[in-house]
This record gives sequence, C-alpha cells and structure tokens, in this order.
Amino acid sequence: MASSAAAAAALTQGLERVPDQTGYLVICDGAVLASAGDLENDERTAAALSELASTACAFRLPRSTEVPFRRISVVFGEHSFLVTVSGQKLFVVKRQNTVREPVIV
Repeated sequence: MASSAAAAAALTQGLERVPDQTGYLVICDGAVLASAGDLENDERTAAALSELASTACAFRLPRSTEVPFRRISVVFGEHSFLVTVSGQKLFVVKRQNTVREPVIV
C-alpha cells in the first residue's frame, strides 16, 4: 500500500503547484493513473484529451520519430486544459483563466 502511494506521489509531483490549477489527470494508454480536484475520476475528459493527443500525434513530419508537440493548450472562457506529453504519459492540468482588464493607452 505504501509503495502505491509513493508511486502516485511521484506521478503527480509538481501538479499541485501549478498556479490557478483546479484539478489534474495523469493518463497512460487511455487509463487514468491519478486524478484530483475538478478532474477527479473524470474518465470522459481523460478519453477526450487522449483522443486529442492521439490525433495530434498523427501530424508527424516525414521520417520523424519524435512526438510533434510537447504541450497542447485547450482554452475555454473560464478555464484551460494544459496537456503535456512525457514518455507514454499525458499530464493534464485544468487551470482557471485569469481575466485581465485591457490596458487603456
């Protein structure tokens, strides 16, 4: 039991410290390995973002073995999903967007 808790802590290290985050997911092969906050046990969002990343991976350059992106941002009005690829895992953070007042010159 202690080793699984340590493994989960290693997966999510740093995700809690993302400014204005309201939740996160760690996904591998479409399965949720860890989750918290607004995204806790959110299989539907995990499936949609896994499909998005899979589709984006299809846009590889000819003869390139590297993933064509490192991060995808999906921006909505009040929040964003930040998807980062590392190895075989997707790290997703739901972040509250900060509305900035326009600068009047």
